[in-house]
Amino acid sequence: MTAPDRLSPGDPAPEWTLPTDTGDQISLADLRGRKVVLYAYPAAMTPGCTKQACDFRDSLASLQAAGYEVIGISPDKPEKLAKFRDRDAITFPLVSDVDKTVLTAYGAYGEKQSYGRTVTGVIRSTFVIDADGKIERALYNVKATGHVAKLRRDLGLD
Repeated sequence: MTAPDRLSPGDPAPEWTLPTDTGDQISLADLRGRKVVLYAYPAAMTPGCTKQACDFRDSLASLQAAGYEVIGISPDKPEKLAKFRDRDAITFPLVSDVDKTVLTAYGAYGEKQSYGRTVTGVIRSTFVIDADGKIERALYNVKATGHVAKLRRDLGLD
């Protein structure tokens, strides 16, 4: 497998409809007219992913006040996402992309470096999607710790 194709500002955000941690379905089309922060993470309930989810949770009120909806996406099954939500009081939707189709379409699944070796997996990424469904920012290989604070600064929220 080679490095995935990456999205750039101005690209249309790939459409999706996925199951959530509550068992409902949500689609990007449902969010049209609102700005969306879609962040891709490798696995629920791991230390880095927990830190990142809690950072988004703790910043959610200010992100929403600025007009952003936050959604986390991973290849975890909805049942695992529900446990993650309950364990860590996650207050925004977590969506399940078990077959990694959406992650691949966003360039967030493919070859990456992990501890000095090349592996295939989820590339920790964040996408800011504007109200018209276009990519405003596509951030790849972000760090789990400190990323939300940097994103808030970049969006002019701090």
